[in-house]
Amino acid sequence: MSAELYHNRVLELAANIPHVGRLEDADASVEKVSRVCGSIVRVDVKLSEDGDTVEAVAVDPRACALGQAATSVLAEHIIGAEVDEVFAARDALRAMLKDGAEPPEGRFAELRHLQGVADYPPRHTSTMLAFEAACDAIETARTNRAAAAPSAPAVAG
Repeated sequence: MSAELYHNRVLELAANIPHVGRLEDADASVEKVSRVCGSIVRVDVKLSEDGDTVEAVAVDPRACALGQAATSVLAEHIIGAEVDEVFAARDALRAMLKDGAEPPEGRFAELRHLQGVADYPPRHTSTMLAFEAACDAIETARTNRAAAAPSAPAVAG
């Protein structure tokens, strides 16, 4: 593997992952696995009352350095993010890896340090795991809330 792929900032991110553990009052928890390399990342999320903002997160990455670096960027910057920002970051990361697009901007801009992964397609899945898990957890939390919400009474006409 190229030194460009595992440069110092990637290794720093991988070694310093915030919010590791479990979130006791999570709205949803999702675990993703890379069948290519065996990396596993679990993400627990808690959303705001309106479901539009991430209020808390916990991560459990058992992944390669690339997966851990991406998890670190996610965990560092997701709290306070609007869910649309998280989905946009996931989509931008995927486009950067698969289509050679520009790196994500804004709060998740540090994903630019993973730009070299684009040249290694077998590493794409492990690099995407945390963002895929976070987006699935957000969708699950919103679905669960919608299902638990009392339905409005029928109006007689």
